[in-house]
Amino acid sequence: MFSHLDAKSRPAMVDVGGKTVTKRTAEAIAVVTLPAKLASRVRAGEIATTKGPIFQTAILAGVLGAKKTSELIPLCHPLPLEDCQIRIDLSAGGREATIRCQARAHAKTGVEMEALTGVSVAALTLYDMAKAVSPGMVIREIKLLKKTGGKTDFPARSKRAPRYRSQRG
Repeated sequence: MFSHLDAKSRPAMVDVGGKTVTKRTAEAIAVVTLPAKLASRVRAGEIATTKGPIFQTAILAGVLGAKKTSELIPLCHPLPLEDCQIRIDLSAGGREATIRCQARAHAKTGVEMEALTGVSVAALTLYDMAKAVSPGMVIREIKLLKKTGGKTDFPARSKRAPRYRSQRG
C-alpha cells in the first residue's frame, strides 16, 4: 500500500506524529543540456542576460523552491530546513549544467522532496531566463542521489560511503 493512501485508497497525509526527530539529509541533481548558442555566452561561469545573471538567479530560485516544497507538492509535510545549498557546475565544453541541491533538517520525515524540488525549480528558472537566447535546452536526469536519516538511507550506506557534507554554491 502506498503511504499517501488511506485504507480506502483515498489521498491522505502520512501521520508522522509518533516518529522520532532525526537529522535528515538529501542530495538531488538535475542536468540541463545547453545548445551551442547559449553555451557560447558563458563568461566566468555565468551567463548574463537582460533579465540578470542566469545561474545566480537559478540558485536563488532553487533555494526558494526547496523552502516552499510543502506548498507545491500535495500531502508533503512542511519542514524547517536548516540548510539548503545549490551549486551549478558546467561541463568542460559548457554544454551541460549540472545542478545539485543538498538539503538538511532535523525532522520526523525526510528532505528528499525539498532537494528534488530545489533542483527542479533551479532548472526551470535556468530555462525561463535563457529561452530567449535559445529555447532548445533539455532538462533531464532529475534524480535523488542520496538521503540519510529515518529508517533507511538511500542508497544504502556501506562502511566506506562518504558522509554528507554541505557544499556552498
